[in-house]
Amino acid sequence: MSELERPLAVWTEDGVERTALWRSESGTRPPRHIRVADDRMTADAAYKLACEGTALLWRGDYHGARQLLSALGRRVDRKPPKAGANPRETFHLYRQAQSRRARVLGMLLVPLDSGPRGENGYAVPLRRAPEIREACAEAYGAEGGDAGHSLVPLRELLGVIGAHEWRQRGVPVPALGGDRVHPAYGVFSPVRGEYVDLVARTQLPPGGLAFDIGTGTGVLAAVLARRGLARVVATDQDERALACARENAERLGVARQVSVVAADLFPPGTERAPLVVCNPPWLPAKPVSPLEHAVYDPGSRMLRGFLSGLAERLLPGGEGWLVLSDLAERLQLRTREELLGWIAGAGLAVAGREDARPRHKRSADPSDPLHFARGAEVTSLWRLKRAE
Repeated sequence: MSELERPLAVWTEDGVERTALWRSESGTRPPRHIRVADDRMTADAAYKLACEGTALLWRGDYHGARQLLSALGRRVDRKPPKAGANPRETFHLYRQAQSRRARVLGMLLVPLDSGPRGENGYAVPLRRAPEIREACAEAYGAEGGDAGHSLVPLRELLGVIGAHEWRQRGVPVPALGGDRVHPAYGVFSPVRGEYVDLVARTQLPPGGLAFDIGTGTGVLAAVLARRGLARVVATDQDERALACARENAERLGVARQVSVVAADLFPPGTERAPLVVCNPPWLPAKPVSPLEHAVYDPGSRMLRGFLSGLAERLLPGGEGWLVLSDLAERLQLRTREELLGWIAGAGLAVAGREDARPRHKRSADPSDPLHFARGAEVTSLWRLKRAE
């Protein structure tokens, strides 16, 4: 979003009406009511105001703001999500609770300026604020000193800073011999390694070409290139993902083999491949922010689009690898029969399946409201071929 398109936040301070650009990567609108606050405000008072829809523009100590945000989170979490009558209802109640949590915590705002002396970059003009210019430039883009004054939810700014730290140190990937993939802000990080391991261990069909649909960080394209494929065409429609995949291909030494192209699903043209890989978002639910598109696939659009177009992009004898968790089935958001019906309806047949159990922390956390599903979850690589 350009600065001309960005909405304005409006508030009154010291008897004067003020405005600032509004930044929210989650897509929320500027709060209608904004009140100036500092270290004198108690957590209980802040929580009451936030629940009532009044945002707090912080003018105190930066670390005080972080402490207040943590205190608000503890107060929100006093009311855990209720269990529904069935898994599907429990999931939707969980989503509602998460949405409410994000809304309340998003009411604590901090100012963001071009710099203390008008230089290029970003700065938080609060006591003890960290250096954030590089992190913000990665998330928001490099901007000049005329970017002006803006407001951003502290919760989102901490996400920007955290993403920068992830990008700096990278995520070790065992399937790449421990080499690291560096995720960009807003691009799904390969912290759940079981789906990468499935692609690394499944026997490749003959041929030296593969398509990686919805590449994200480019981790699967890199794994395929490291396995000896001469050419991998990796697609995505998100600009951040495209830049991230290209950067990782360079870092991992596979840039000559991996071509990253902008596309919605399949590469432009009619070229066919002996192998087409896709790891779509696993849950058929509506994202409530742009950053959730890596997790939620409304109406299973990407999944069904991949299946419906796969047969005509496979070479004779080729395989499509669909990497998918069964979490949606365990939450009653989709049935196994529906999935098999979409596969058959697309002129495809299942040639085999490789399974893996997740190793992430939530799968072993009984306090998670969705533990009943996460604890039993299985991630599968479906090997699909054209039906005879």
